[in-house]
Amino acid sequence: MIRKVRDDLGRDLMFARPPERIVSLVPSDTHSLCALGVGDRVVGRTRYCHDALAAPEVGGTKDVDVERVIELAPDLVIANQEENARPALEQLAARGVRVLVSLPRRVADAVAHLARLARAVGVAEDPAVVELVRRGYALTQGAPPASELAVAVPIWMDPLMTFNAETYGSDVLTWAGATNVFGDRQRLYPLTADLGKGPAIEASGRDVRYPRITREELAARAPEVIALPDEPHPFTDDDAASLAASVPAARVARIDGKDLFWYGAWTIEAVPRIRAWVQAQRR
Repeated sequence: MIRKVRDDLGRDLMFARPPERIVSLVPSDTHSLCALGVGDRVVGRTRYCHDALAAPEVGGTKDVDVERVIELAPDLVIANQEENARPALEQLAARGVRVLVSLPRRVADAVAHLARLARAVGVAEDPAVVELVRRGYALTQGAPPASELAVAVPIWMDPLMTFNAETYGSDVLTWAGATNVFGDRQRLYPLTADLGKGPAIEASGRDVRYPRITREELAARAPEVIALPDEPHPFTDDDAASLAASVPAARVARIDGKDLFWYGAWTIEAVPRIRAWVQAQRR
């Protein structure tokens, strides 16, 4: 029986049989494949993947070695529209490699992607997988909890960057009982406009989810907590002290970046952990 799986680019991928040679270009997807019980099918991974460590590396998420991927003869490559560079994915597709591209923007999307992976690799009916996916969908049953904490989450230091409500990380905060104080802030173009130093131009389809912000704007948004994730930017103690000085009323706290930004199987344990983190900040 042929299975059809649609990726987040709207492309239908057809599977006559489960793929046996998988290259994962996304660390959270590598983790998901292992959680689905098919880690032994991963024949290539990025240097940032913590799972399937026996598989050879094919570069990083942004500098995929296309020739190395081709040499591994995969029958499926797992990628992400945001994490992976577009030219590498286009080269792979042009050379006949089947590439499944994701872009989850909500917790529910992350779980649906896990279920999609399970269908693609032929394990969707395994009892353990059914239970795993069920636990994931249970995370977003009903309405999100009432917000108990106003949070700002920088993701880069120079320039200072954050994310708005149209991102997966912001939705994780919502389901954990926190409010992203930059939820309504869109990125403006050019950079001078984003920093309030000049007029904005039409975004023309460009990504507006990751605004550059000033310290004055950060203070004006009045977060109770400035949460510093350990990825994608390695914030130092000096960075933390500098941000604390910019917003004296806010508390600066560390947070696990994987719990905010890794999706799929990781989501299922991460959302409860972030909920516990929110509760801890309230004490």
